[in-house]
Amino acid sequence: MNGFEHATPGIVVLLLVAVALFLWELRRVRAGYSHFIRRIPGVDAVEAAVGRCAEQGRPVMFTTALTDVGPVLYACIGILRAVAKKVAQYKLKLIVPQYSPEAMAVVEDGVRAAYQDAGRGSSFDPQSLVFLSGEQFAFASGYMGLMHREKPGAAFMFGVFAAESLVLAEAGQQVGARQVAASVSPEQVAFFVCTCDYTLIGEELFGASAYVSREPVQVATLAAQDRFKLLICGVIVVGVVCATIASLHPELSIVMPHELLLSGWEVFGK
Repeated sequence: MNGFEHATPGIVVLLLVAVALFLWELRRVRAGYSHFIRRIPGVDAVEAAVGRCAEQGRPVMFTTALTDVGPVLYACIGILRAVAKKVAQYKLKLIVPQYSPEAMAVVEDGVRAAYQDAGRGSSFDPQSLVFLSGEQFAFASGYMGLMHREKPGAAFMFGVFAAESLVLAEAGQQVGARQVAASVSPEQVAFFVCTCDYTLIGEELFGASAYVSREPVQVATLAAQDRFKLLICGVIVVGVVCATIASLHPELSIVMPHELLLSGWEVFGK
């Protein structure tokens, strides 16, 4: 509850609205409602990269880099399961370098489930998940060595990245791998755009994961976020209109939306 100690009534109401939207959307999805999710080019890039490996008979590498257990990791696993399923169908070798031991356990379950969905559960090799290091640049060094030894035909870099992003991408360029990246770290997007064949920017990662996995929680989250964004845009429009009227007619007493959001709990004591 420490995170709510400075929350105003307006912020609490917004949080409750966001939670209500998510629960409503989750109920609809589980009841069978199918949301339309636009197919972004990144999905095509992922499928094309795996197909290229099948043509060349080269391995596929997928890393979640510095991503710890959380929403970003689960979005990455949605893409990883789709990739692993195709790898199993094409009988290719999958290599999944890992940074976090906790994330590695979750990722392993996701890859195993993908092989089972493809009807090739017995082909899953736990050794395909390689723990490199819990140190940032030690992980990057291990990734580079693995890339040069295995020479994969495609490399997927999805998740949280920091200063090692360019090092990882350059290693893939050196072996001629087709690279697809997705980062929620805005400062790293430019490096991926320069070195990768395709880059998913920011929330496109969540959209692509929901599209390929159709997992109810991910789809409901995506739909709820879009509706909440529309609500926020509506509040902004109302604020602009109120500010315009107040500037043209100062004699009017108009309460601004941001004042309602920032008003503290003391208003209930008056």
